[in-house]
Amino acid sequence: MNVPPGKLLLAAAVLLGAALAQSAQPSTQHAAHSSDRSTSSAASVVPAAHGPLTVPVKPRAAAPPIRKKSQRTADSNQRTSEPETWNLPAGGKVLYLTFDDGPQRVYTPKVLNILAKHSAKATFFVLGREAAAHPDLVATTRRAGHRIGNHTWDHPMLTKLSPARLREEISSGISSRCFRPPFRDTNAHVAAVAAQYHQRQILWDVDTLDWEKPGAAKIERAILRGARPGAIILMHDGGGNRSQTVTALDRALTQLTAQGYTFQSLPC
Repeated sequence: MNVPPGKLLLAAAVLLGAALAQSAQPSTQHAAHSSDRSTSSAASVVPAAHGPLTVPVKPRAAAPPIRKKSQRTADSNQRTSEPETWNLPAGGKVLYLTFDDGPQRVYTPKVLNILAKHSAKATFFVLGREAAAHPDLVATTRRAGHRIGNHTWDHPMLTKLSPARLREEISSGISSRCFRPPFRDTNAHVAAVAAQYHQRQILWDVDTLDWEKPGAAKIERAILRGARPGAIILMHDGGGNRSQTVTALDRALTQLTAQGYTFQSLPC
């Protein structure tokens, strides 16, 4: 068949355009493979989890057991009434026995037994940390008719403390109308801070030095030699082995009772 030259040129142009369009576009199969690779790559790379934008402040480690203010005694934040005064009863042969640094699991009950044996009442100046650890002993002491005084939270040298620490040591001790500074370390400022919490500072007249563990005989002699109407006698039921104190107390009370003395607690 004879085809006119014009028509041949037109057909060639159409065929050429189709070929060019086909070469310019990727195949559907190639596009699908490219999409699969992109999806697979995105799934295999897991972005790191994003933490907080600010670093959280970690709480400080708990304070050593010796200073755990969260274990304050139940009534440590209560203010007490003004200290009452006390006077010697008729006859005047009264001694005020005081015991520091307890309560202690072994020796406080032994001291209480000796006092009960001699119908004696005493005053226990307790540490806040020990009272918090042994609230049952504090309750037992009170039920027996004895009084409880504040001996600070953990027995520091008060005149060496900052004003804030001083207030903390006194206020975190057990609630009482009486306060005794450890080591007899006091001054006008310490006494004034105690007074702000309605606590009268109570020192002592006779130091038996039982904390030195000089032997029961020496402790007994110290009690007997210091005995006079109205004297406040210092001993310890806590802070260490107090077996010498227990023995000396029993002997001394036997002799003092024979001399006509009675034993009362301070109005704490």
